[in-house]
Amino acid sequence: MPGLRGPGAVTRSTLRQQIADALRDEVLAGRLKPMQAFTVKEIAEQYGVSATPVREALVDLAAQGLLEADHHRGFRVPLYSAEDLRNMLDARRLVTEGIFRSMAERTDLDASAVPHMVAALAVVRRRGEEAQRAAMAGDLTVLVGYDLRFWRELSTLFGNPYLGDFLHRLRSQTWVCVVQQLRRAPDLRGRLWSGHADLIDAMARLDTQGAYEIIKSYNSHALKDLALFDTPESEPDAPAR
Repeated sequence: MPGLRGPGAVTRSTLRQQIADALRDEVLAGRLKPMQAFTVKEIAEQYGVSATPVREALVDLAAQGLLEADHHRGFRVPLYSAEDLRNMLDARRLVTEGIFRSMAERTDLDASAVPHMVAALAVVRRRGEEAQRAAMAGDLTVLVGYDLRFWRELSTLFGNPYLGDFLHRLRSQTWVCVVQQLRRAPDLRGRLWSGHADLIDAMARLDTQGAYEIIKSYNSHALKDLALFDTPESEPDAPAR
């Protein structure tokens, strides 16, 4: 796992965030395996810090759905099933398509009415370009980081922080669910969705119908990941939750 600065160099709250960020990266990269249990003491010893900020960081990640508490052994990465992924994707589809459908149905949008959004989209597009390059190269680790940042920043433009938080949590859980399965593929080039920049370009042109169609295509593409759960190797060892 990546190292952290010594506890004397940072405050407890900052150390808690550093630990949470480092563990989140490990989970999203698929380096912490589903059902792999670990204790607060083990993580604290690995990072050379006290147990308190580690416990707080693990609780934070559990609250985000990236870890689950094992009352007997500490914490572990959730083991998701194909049905879990199907439900996550369906929830994401309902929300994202609803947002863009509403935009497509609006008749009051023009470039002069939303200059702040057009300018903000230029910033988000840079994240999208990085995500797109990683997707086309099949670099899953880089893609996950930029993809989450891209959608997080894009969702803030809709002006509803609760919606942004919900989508970020759901998207993070979706990556945790599917990343282990994707890493079994021999070559991910051309396998991962790479339409980030196209979506931003459509929005910058105020082509709301075009953006809506891209979102629908994106959600349809994500359903292909369900097939990754079909092989015996990927079947869960425990009942689906």
